[in-house]
Amino acid sequence: MVRRAFLFLAAATALVAAPPQRIVSTAPSITELLYALGLGERVVGVTNYCHYPPEARLKPKIGDYTSPNLEAIAALKPDLVILQTNPIRLAERLQALHLKTLEINQDNIAALYNSFRVAGAATGTETEAARLIDSVRGKLAQIRQRASSLPRTHMMFVIGRTPNRLEGLVVVGKASYLNEIMETAGGENVFKDAPALYPSVPLEEVLARNPQVIVDMGDHADTENVTAEEGRRVVELWQRMSSLDAVKQHRVFAVASDIFVVPGPRIVNAAEAFFGMLHPNAK
Repeated sequence: MVRRAFLFLAAATALVAAPPQRIVSTAPSITELLYALGLGERVVGVTNYCHYPPEARLKPKIGDYTSPNLEAIAALKPDLVILQTNPIRLAERLQALHLKTLEINQDNIAALYNSFRVAGAATGTETEAARLIDSVRGKLAQIRQRASSLPRTHMMFVIGRTPNRLEGLVVVGKASYLNEIMETAGGENVFKDAPALYPSVPLEEVLARNPQVIVDMGDHADTENVTAEEGRRVVELWQRMSSLDAVKQHRVFAVASDIFVVPGPRIVNAAEAFFGMLHPNAK
């Protein structure tokens, strides 16, 4: 009798501790992380903007980060919903539907590594998470080492603005993980004194700070199907500001890729891309 009770208790404990088998992701960065941890087959729902890896595009859609469809999430019968810390109290709304949630912070690189660790612990992939952290940290260290002997380059990264106009500029500030990636690649963010993640700045302030490199994805909120011609129009837009060093030196780069705005394992790709823009002659 005692043995039977012990076996029942052990089975119940194992059931409670079993890793989740049906996971919903509410952000592209979370989707990329889940696949990097080898959990692609367990992902049952993603956002409309989850483009990577390609297999993620085939998963059922639950809306987007700012307006997820709670009914669609519940209909997928997930045993775990992972979300970024956000101001719309999504975790509370999901918990009201009796759904288990995991909220992670990915605002900076330290938080990003911790999100890998926390997601690994919640999904039974602690070993994979540790390996992923070591891999990303090691590759970023290599890029930082390459950049350490090269001149620092003043740069600006525009992540939003009024379409086809140099107005309503939103740039990367000090608190964003992108500021750290820029520094890793040998750049010095001209707006690193702005404490916000993504501050709004007037064009006059850009002219005053005079970046040597401008990276602009402000016209490309949707990173899909952006043409070379659209990229040329962005560069031409900045060419009107002929006093800027970046314009004089032909170092305005129009970009449209998730690697620059998704805080996941591919931050390494972003650092490599920044390095190429900042140090075009480096070997």
